[in-house]
Amino acid sequence: MKKLVIIPTYNEIDNISKMIDTVMTLKGDYQMLVIDDGSPDGTAAVVKARQAEFPERLYLLERSGKLGLGTAYIMGFKWALERDYDYVFEMDCDFSHNPDDLERLYERALEGNDVVVGSRYVQGVNIINWPMSRLLLSYTASMYVRYITRMPVHDATAGFVCYSRRALQTLDLDRVQMKGYGFQIEMKYSAWRLGMNVSEVSIIFTERREGVSKMNTGIFGEALWGVLKLPFRKIRRKA
Repeated sequence: MKKLVIIPTYNEIDNISKMIDTVMTLKGDYQMLVIDDGSPDGTAAVVKARQAEFPERLYLLERSGKLGLGTAYIMGFKWALERDYDYVFEMDCDFSHNPDDLERLYERALEGNDVVVGSRYVQGVNIINWPMSRLLLSYTASMYVRYITRMPVHDATAGFVCYSRRALQTLDLDRVQMKGYGFQIEMKYSAWRLGMNVSEVSIIFTERREGVSKMNTGIFGEALWGVLKLPFRKIRRKA
């Protein structure tokens, strides 16, 4: 099975080389695609330098500026489909998601699940080093999504996800509307509405130790209003 880990980056020079080392040494022959949004700190240059070590496992797409998390993943999904990957993973570069958990998501996908979510909330609350204000905001947002959409997913905003090739081929990626963290909700919701199997694997989420968080109020605002519209949208399979 061909497996691709997609990692969007912006100013992740403190983390990117360590993440490459970690993913490349995992069992399972994972390949990695970095999508960099013009990081002024030289993140892309580090990836280019490391490609010589992993010429058939480490790839880079560069964009001209910050164009949104969702558009980065859509670009990566299309790139993966064109190259016949069987499973595609989303993961942050800052080690808030433990790369060792990739295998757990993959194993759950092999059980017949189209979308596997690395969930912070499916078994209690598993978050380390977040202030209480941010924890309450995130947890309340997940409850809000479940209430509005009726989708049986505890962590709809999670950014640690495995998609099967079938899922990405079925979803109409060109119709995805949200670009920030609302994108994560929209993708899971669309898959669920189209009858795909969506499963959650409990993970421990650890706040980044290096670099700066990209979270802002605009991202939450898009998700807040975008979720209200989801139940009224017609979700179509890709033609």
